[in-house]
Amino acid sequence: MNKIYYTIAIVLFLLAGPASAATVEVQAILGDNAVLKVGGERKMMRPGESHGGVTLVRTTASTVVIRINGAEQALGLSQRVGTSYAAPLERVVTIPRNSRDQYLTTALINGRSTPVMVDTGANIVAMSANHARALGIDPQEGSLGPVETAGGVLTARHIKLQSVSVGGIRVDNVDATVVESDYPVTVLLGMSYLRHVKIEEQNGILSLSRTE
Repeated sequence: MNKIYYTIAIVLFLLAGPASAATVEVQAILGDNAVLKVGGERKMMRPGESHGGVTLVRTTASTVVIRINGAEQALGLSQRVGTSYAAPLERVVTIPRNSRDQYLTTALINGRSTPVMVDTGANIVAMSANHARALGIDPQEGSLGPVETAGGVLTARHIKLQSVSVGGIRVDNVDATVVESDYPVTVLLGMSYLRHVKIEEQNGILSLSRTE
């Protein structure tokens, strides 16, 4: 039997234009489903279902994630947003686990796109010299020193990235290492970025979120 969670006055205002605004209110969370009030109309919605320009992505015991105009936003219990607030309440990125139990996504590093693998076991963003060159980074810059990897101790350079952005969640001045080898095969999105976001995993879906 699904547990039923209720929340009062979780409101997000959808800015339809400079002169008008519609509200989205989460009235109840019923297991995987949610009751939303969109523009005054009450609607029971399942994940993936849309109503009035709002798509229900998923629910947890205390939050509802909706998608509006392609952007995902999470509403927490008892949170309220005023009509003058135009930005999303919370920016959320969802990453499905692949058949090799990896969470792969795309990031912008110093403004350039590259595949990355989320790695909470890495204390820092890590890349190979080839990755650095592809991202416009001089692999010879930064201080030289040893770094421990799954393949043993390798030589690497410590650098500072101007920015790392995943799904619009941007962190500036991120510590990183450039390894003087072909390791790693994919850029590792380590904790020097991840410590700035909230991380949740549920049913093979990893969520990165941060209140803007």
